[in-house]
Amino acid sequence: MHISVMGTGYLGATHAACLAATGHSVVGIDVDPARAAQLSLGRAPFHEPGLDRLLDDGVSSGRLTFDTRPEGAHGADVHFLCVGTPQAPAGGAADLTDLEAAVDSLAPHLDRPCVVVGKSTVPVGTARRLADRIRAAAPAGDAVALAWNPEFLREGRAVSDSLRPDRLVFGVDREESDRALRHVYAAAIGAGVPVVRTDLETAELAKVSANAMLATRISLVNLLAEVCEASGADVAALTEILGLDERIGHRFLAPGLGYGGGCLPKDTRAFVARAEELGVGASAALLREVDAVNLRQRSRTVELATSMLGGSADGATVAVLGAAFKAGSDDLRDSPALAVATALQGLGARVRVYDPMAGASVMRHFPRLVTSRDCEEACAGAELVLVLTDWDEFGGLDPVALSTVVARRRVLDARLMLDAEKWRAAGWHLVALGRGGR
Repeated sequence: MHISVMGTGYLGATHAACLAATGHSVVGIDVDPARAAQLSLGRAPFHEPGLDRLLDDGVSSGRLTFDTRPEGAHGADVHFLCVGTPQAPAGGAADLTDLEAAVDSLAPHLDRPCVVVGKSTVPVGTARRLADRIRAAAPAGDAVALAWNPEFLREGRAVSDSLRPDRLVFGVDREESDRALRHVYAAAIGAGVPVVRTDLETAELAKVSANAMLATRISLVNLLAEVCEASGADVAALTEILGLDERIGHRFLAPGLGYGGGCLPKDTRAFVARAEELGVGASAALLREVDAVNLRQRSRTVELATSMLGGSADGATVAVLGAAFKAGSDDLRDSPALAVATALQGLGARVRVYDPMAGASVMRHFPRLVTSRDCEEACAGAELVLVLTDWDEFGGLDPVALSTVVARRRVLDARLMLDAEKWRAAGWHLVALGRGGR
């Protein structure tokens, strides 16, 4: 099929490359000339394992092109909307400005029957409003169908999640939309990926509801960890017990610094905002508390770090290991690690940051933070080391070797990455979230 992808950020670039990899002819449209130019060279403007290879293959084969002009999408059978919907500057609602602008730029070029497919995460009810907006402006009018096909990508695993998803959701109200989507995803469906066909509203709710449930689980286990820390209980043993309950399972039961990134925080807040608009805000209060517990993990980590420094961070040299919101990514959006690093800097600490992938982004967006080339450089002369992102590299650090470069052997493990017995045997004072001094 001939497909256009409106927006080539994290979602759009990955989606376009993976569609081209399955044999479709794809054009990615983006308003940013620098981004379009870089993608045209087969290189992603962000880190995602395996994506550069797919981009290069797609561009080299001619199946994948990029353009800055909306008319570049003319003639496509299917148009995917992959534009970001960030949190609005005021309040927790989703900002649909860029999505609406993309729709308005695309609609005048829809002069033949086609399907416009939303993949962006939006408040429930958005799709039907956009359908009216598109058809009113499109030369083809009612011959333009609109569907919703939410994404479930995990940063660090986005390529495999796109090529081998665990489910496909088709929110459709016309048979031709369902047929088109089944053609687009024929390879995945042929490999046995289940398809859930539903209405537009349910499809809109699918991604944000999944994120709300994940956020709730993460915040709940962090609440349990804080209770364990206060009472002297062992959160590791507690989560093992809970994980053996088949109704609960082991996944996402690891306590720590909390969630961040471009999806869970803003999607949870947007869900609450939309629930309030629909008149069910009282029940959505649960998710407001989920968000509060998550943010509390950051301030609690700063408090613990300050306590380990003797009650004041002013003038202390602190090494922060990790800047990205999660391992496998260079994404700094709503990063708990950076929130802690900047808070300690605000308290007067001399903060040095090391991240295996996000160092360049930290230098660009947080120039006041000192960025180090490796763990040893970050930890040189440090009075406290903080492990704030769950990179495997940090779990494999040698506490004996590291003790020769730090000023004080004190470490705060906010991701439960370190072997506590091994580090304490090497003379380190180790504190782990949820375990205190255990």
